[in-house]
Amino acid sequence: MKLKRLLVRLIAILAVVALAAVMFVIGRGHTVYFDNKALETDDASYEPFYQVQVFVDDESVAKLGAGDRGMVSVMGQDFSMILHITPEKDAKKVGSAVKLTLPYAMDGIILNIPALLNGAPEEVYQSEFIPAPVEEEDEEVILSDEFEMPLEG
Repeated sequence: MKLKRLLVRLIAILAVVALAAVMFVIGRGHTVYFDNKALETDDASYEPFYQVQVFVDDESVAKLGAGDRGMVSVMGQDFSMILHITPEKDAKKVGSAVKLTLPYAMDGIILNIPALLNGAPEEVYQSEFIPAPVEEEDEEVILSDEFEMPLEG
């Protein structure tokens, strides 16, 4: 009887740990930023498109002009999007489907759309978003009496 109880408890603990591990991976949230900006590397240069519209889960999440950035929050490691690209002004739109596996260790991921679509390696089109530190302004403290009395002279 004790062996059976111990075995049931052990199986229950293992099931909870396994479920936690699965949820840890598939429940991981990411913020994905889309850049439609020029990018220069040692090997190549990537020019922005005139306009890019980004769809995630059949919903338009960003409409980017040249030099713009958009974003979306997603869950899990697998990421797919559909891009409607207008390469130049008055040009015909071109559609492109993109599927990526997001890096587990990054919370904010920047994807450079021109580099991604022109076949650049992952380390070129993908980078980590690191927010710029906000500088706090020093407040000037003025000491004075609560009841200021005019000086007579």
